[in-house]
Amino acid sequence: MPELLKELKDVQSVHGSLVLTNGPIQNTVWAQNIWLNAEIIPFESISQAAKILKSKGKLWAHYSFENHRRTELIQEQLPKLRSRVMNFLGDLPKDPIGAWTLLDKNTLLVSSETNSPFPLGNIEFNEDKKTPPSRAYLKLWELFTVYGVKPSPGQRVVDFGSCPGGWTWVLQQMGCNVVSIDRAPLDEKIAKLPRIQFMKTNAFNVKPEDIGAIDWFFSDIICYPAKLLELVKNWQSSGLCANFVCTIKFQGKTDFETLAEFQRLENARIQHLHHNKHEVTVWIRKSSP
Repeated sequence: MPELLKELKDVQSVHGSLVLTNGPIQNTVWAQNIWLNAEIIPFESISQAAKILKSKGKLWAHYSFENHRRTELIQEQLPKLRSRVMNFLGDLPKDPIGAWTLLDKNTLLVSSETNSPFPLGNIEFNEDKKTPPSRAYLKLWELFTVYGVKPSPGQRVVDFGSCPGGWTWVLQQMGCNVVSIDRAPLDEKIAKLPRIQFMKTNAFNVKPEDIGAIDWFFSDIICYPAKLLELVKNWQSSGLCANFVCTIKFQGKTDFETLAEFQRLENARIQHLHHNKHEVTVWIRKSSP
């Protein structure tokens, strides 16, 4: 929330985790869910509130920060929202979903459109709780499935800071040929998989010419943002890679200055994914000819 409030302009009020702003829709790094056509509507009764919502859309997710019981009673009168738990690379839900809350006992805040097909932007997967050695793999699952940013089978990719191997596992499952780099070894069951070349070394000691041309650069390295930016720029200037996916991890305070430098990179997009913690994910894709 502090990062979001620093990022947004024309903030009018804050209601729990919900921030209201004036003016046009703002593109943000830190917002989990953006309510695109929010409107404030007074009402007198629970049934009237439900009727208003039904008139504006079919499916609704509610956010409750106070008046919890009254919110639940209204939601109970709306069509039941089925589970939207995703399979990896599965089709995204097609039915639009609105969002609403109670600003007070008799005031609705309603948005029939949001920027996510998931309730309040909460993205859940049918997780693989046996194979991957950590839950870091969910960041790639989310990026590949929800945003469509993913490598193709047969492509050559590098995974920097790969231990214990969650990202290397996902990339191998995608059919990629993975150069996996870390000072610590991969989990044994990941290391045994085909199409994985492991290099036990410090990622910052590896020069682009040591690896050669690659299709994608992946990094989940725990390092200061400025150090990661230097590594990315080094690979960009080498001309040996044009597609990048990196986790920018903040140790202590958020480094807004370096984050802004990442944002200025050509074709860069940055988002705090649902499965990110005190970090964001940046991806840079080769521009279309």
